[in-house]
Amino acid sequence: MKKNTLCVHAGGYQDPNTSGLSTPIFTSSAYNYLDNPKQPYPRYFNTPNQEAVAAKLAALEGAEAAMVFSSGMAAISTTLLSLLKSGDHIVLQNELYGGTFNLVAKEFSRQNIDYTLTATHADAVIEAINKNTRVIYLESPTNPLLTIVDIRRITGVAIKKGITTVIDNTFASPINQNPLNLGVDIVLHSGTKYLAGHSDLCCGVVASNQSYITQLHQTAVNFGGSMDSNSCSLLERSLKTLSLRVERQCSNALSLAKYLETLSGVSKVFYPGLESSPYHSIAKSQMHGFGGMLAFELAADISPEIFLKKLKLISPALSLGGIESTICSPAATSHLKMSQDQREAIGITDAILRLSVGIEDIEDLQQDIAQALN
Repeated sequence: MKKNTLCVHAGGYQDPNTSGLSTPIFTSSAYNYLDNPKQPYPRYFNTPNQEAVAAKLAALEGAEAAMVFSSGMAAISTTLLSLLKSGDHIVLQNELYGGTFNLVAKEFSRQNIDYTLTATHADAVIEAINKNTRVIYLESPTNPLLTIVDIRRITGVAIKKGITTVIDNTFASPINQNPLNLGVDIVLHSGTKYLAGHSDLCCGVVASNQSYITQLHQTAVNFGGSMDSNSCSLLERSLKTLSLRVERQCSNALSLAKYLETLSGVSKVFYPGLESSPYHSIAKSQMHGFGGMLAFELAADISPEIFLKKLKLISPALSLGGIESTICSPAATSHLKMSQDQREAIGITDAILRLSVGIEDIEDLQQDIAQALN
């Protein structure tokens, strides 16, 4: 089935008593174990609502299985701490989501896990591999500069060396990129973003083959990052329109990126869908669409703070991927826990703004940016 069809029909649970087309919400946290040998329990990730939405997500990523978590960071931390032990080494890009960077910087040293942060380039990632490397962790596109890494080149080396590859696929979504088809072992999402899509849920996702999911499940049960049935139901409903939403967001983002390039108040635009982007070719080779995220740098004479306050339609807000357009300063939000030197070393200046493009009329978004600049 194609993506639009998978969004609607994959996964789910049909109630045998009513034959309803939508998965019922099973609110029980206690089940009769004599009548149900499966022994569902929310912390075990095996309730009907958890399994229904996990099946849909697995289908969208082309995975054998998936798990849903209470947050993206729950998915990330459970995955990495399941795969790594004391004395192991992991290679990560220096362009990391701020929460992931903080996890690595604060927790890995306590676990005696060694790590190397590299430039977001395949050669740099491969060169950082050593004899103790067990995991390579990627983001593509990255947050917030939309850098694209050659996934196939990295996984080709990792497979030969027996190294597990993990990717945060949040910015792309399963509609625009399926890393398992590019050789990646485990795919992560902050489901709070595009998967939920309405700025009203917090959740995370892991998708992989059954062997990895079984391994991660053993750690996940101990960490307790499961998702409740009501939230699972909302996520399943949201996924049914994922393809439609993302297609509109991609179209708007490309139009807006081209528009921003024409404005004198903008010094640089970061979007892999632009032919002027240094990552356009590699993005085109491994992505189905270029995504609904972009970033831009304001000219030196424009105050980012004043510009944000002048916007009337686009909301300065945390998070991303919703149907409404939101904007933020990464230096003040997602990457605040990094020092200024660390941010500037990877190109995140105070003048850079990250824009999550929604499904509004593109002319309205253009006019809002124009009036704020003026």
